[in-house]
Amino acid sequence: MWVRARMATVIRGLGFYRNGEVVVSRDDLMAAHSNDADLSEHITQLLREARQDPDPSTFIWLGLYQPTPAEMAVVAEELGLPYLQVEDALNVRQRAKVESNNDEWFLLFKVLRYVEETSDVETGQISMFVGDGFVVTVRYGGVGELVEARQRLERSPHLLEQGALSVAYVVLDTIVDGYTYVADEIERDIDMIQESVFSPVRSDDSESIYRLKREVLELKRAISPLVPVAQSLIDPGSTIVPAELKPYFRDIADHVFRVSDQVEGFDNLLGTLLSASTQRLDLQQNSDMRKISAWVAIAAVPTMIAGIYGMNFDNIPELHWEYGYFMVIGLMLTACGLMFRAFKRSGWL
Repeated sequence: MWVRARMATVIRGLGFYRNGEVVVSRDDLMAAHSNDADLSEHITQLLREARQDPDPSTFIWLGLYQPTPAEMAVVAEELGLPYLQVEDALNVRQRAKVESNNDEWFLLFKVLRYVEETSDVETGQISMFVGDGFVVTVRYGGVGELVEARQRLERSPHLLEQGALSVAYVVLDTIVDGYTYVADEIERDIDMIQESVFSPVRSDDSESIYRLKREVLELKRAISPLVPVAQSLIDPGSTIVPAELKPYFRDIADHVFRVSDQVEGFDNLLGTLLSASTQRLDLQQNSDMRKISAWVAIAAVPTMIAGIYGMNFDNIPELHWEYGYFMVIGLMLTACGLMFRAFKRSGWL
């Protein structure tokens, strides 16, 4: 089924659970088998045992990281996973979705992480196949490590006793908490941009606003498909989720609604900030043009006078007058001073 060389990279997590307890873990399997064939055979036996056990608290959770199509085909054949859903799980550009058919679920989510150093949002993908006695998670990208989620579930026997669907809750809760964190960080970035746009200090914030709009779009693509799913989870007449797990999924739905509302607000606010920033730049450019025009007009007066007196005519008034030079210089300064005061009063300077 698998070889040991790929075990550490592809199978990031494996647990066999019964009655709220961990029966077999990935580390147990690695320690117990030195032969690749025996290891693969044991994993196959665990998958079959979990599916055949009538106890609903018995299930196996197999966590895969970036499997190849051939490796995924082995798992799909053993568990009878639908071909189209497997194809979606292998497509890293697939839109987030949730599908359910009787007791089988297929869930695909975008996982987000906020990068403090660059204020960017990094995106990954997690797919989940939930069936009778098994859960398979397929992760692509550097975001969405599920080690903490698995440890959290294994520390909660009351959740483990609810069977395979408890994994869906823990994983989904972890992912949505990530959305909440990213949304809060983006909100802080927007607050900083808002202060900059409306501050008296001159700045061009359009590039930062466009970058934030791109990050908000990533968050919107991740959360929007989950809103109708969250609506179905809180529907009192819904039988999708067992009664014991409904309060947990209802909490997830509340977080989804909150982040969805935040995203819509971010989108509208960034549009307003972009418009305000553009208008502010236009006003700044108009102010610059007025200042340039005013100084050009002031400079034109002495240039004109100097140009006239630079003509080669004999009969120019005061040309041979002893005080003619001082009179012309004084005239230039007086005219420039009057124009400067006029432009200053009008706000052009």
